[in-house]
Amino acid sequence: MLTPLDLAFWHLESDEHPMHLGALGVFAADRPGAAHAAAELLTARAAAVPGLRLRIRPVLLPVGGATRELARAFAPGDHVRLAAPVADFHAAAGALMERPLDRDRPPWEAHVLPGADGTSFAVLFKFHHALADGLRALTLAAALMDPAELPAPRAARPAAGRPARLPVPDPRALPGLVRGAVSGAVRALGIGTSVARATWGVRSSPALAAEASGTRATAGVVLDLDDVHRVRKAVGGAGCTVNDVLLAVVAGAVRRWLDERGDGSEGVAPRALVPVSRRRPRTAQPPGNRLSGYLLRLPVGEPEPLDRLRAVRAAMDRNKDAGPERGAGAVALLADHVRPLGHQVGGPVVARAARLLFDVLVTSVPLPSLGLRLGGCPLTEVYPFAPLAHGHALAVAVSTYRGRVHYGLVADAAAVPDLELLAEGVRAELAELVEVSARDTGLVPGPTAT
Repeated sequence: MLTPLDLAFWHLESDEHPMHLGALGVFAADRPGAAHAAAELLTARAAAVPGLRLRIRPVLLPVGGATRELARAFAPGDHVRLAAPVADFHAAAGALMERPLDRDRPPWEAHVLPGADGTSFAVLFKFHHALADGLRALTLAAALMDPAELPAPRAARPAAGRPARLPVPDPRALPGLVRGAVSGAVRALGIGTSVARATWGVRSSPALAAEASGTRATAGVVLDLDDVHRVRKAVGGAGCTVNDVLLAVVAGAVRRWLDERGDGSEGVAPRALVPVSRRRPRTAQPPGNRLSGYLLRLPVGEPEPLDRLRAVRAAMDRNKDAGPERGAGAVALLADHVRPLGHQVGGPVVARAARLLFDVLVTSVPLPSLGLRLGGCPLTEVYPFAPLAHGHALAVAVSTYRGRVHYGLVADAAAVPDLELLAEGVRAELAELVEVSARDTGLVPGPTAT
């Protein structure tokens, strides 16, 4: 049975706002026909990955519920598509991200995009958010890559000494159940109160809002992870994290973008929702989502780069002190308190409320440090893509891979025709952070971001 959060993602979807996440991987082509061979490999390997055979279907009870089941007639060729050669991987990815997944099949696709110059090809993976969160999607995509020596996940420990039987209510457990229900209600009330408080005094920008056009544009930026560490060590020492720097880069890039397009950034502090995984590292990855989140106001209106970084660090420290299951960013946990029929009936209404809860999604998707290959071709770049919520113009996802940081930007193409301007702001912001942190600390800056 789908968990409440998975069910929410399933019912939040519309034609203009499909709820799939994606990743665009770029591979070096070592021979002619490498893209065609990659498509054949993906098709052959998909048949052996059980998680890729799961489809979602409604159930009679509970009303409005849904479950995952193995598709009886699973045809990998319906999910893996080989495109004609393309000159711009991101232009092709944007058009493909517009299209909702087929809800009658296992909700995922892999589009192989041969490069027009023959030196590279790309694969765009799409997974419905009801099937997988970022970590689970990574696990499924990695299962299609060439075999590698990956750490084996720890299997969930089975309950010892308990025979399989239907659960029988124990009257002695009733007080605990009541306390749990009350505690859950109190937590939900606390989250709701935090959400309400988070809307007070918000100064966002109309550029981050959009009427639903159903169009998508994507862009990618690659930065040097050493530059990020250089800034982190120079400014915050042990207390400053890589994620703090990456969030500050987003704040600075949005500031540059707003100023250059003439919208102005003075006083702007949009609410960024930062998802937090509740999965345990190196454990088996079940289907679906295990997510909470933090909410912070990006200091876009702050004119100094280092002050923006310090503001982000302070806000994230406050979030971490409270924990990922409290505060306005934990809105995903409210799904647990809605009955299945409520998700089915209220999904369209909730989808339209996303603009009231936050202004931009900024998520991080971890990748393995070892090099991935497909058909012997090395993965050289990988850009994660987040779903774009209703009423939002922009979503940002970040991954680190083999010493480089990859920003994947997804935007409503009608609302943000200048997405490359924002991408350039990402590059410029880290370069300035490197420069000013070196100047203020007396350190000699290393190579600038690429």
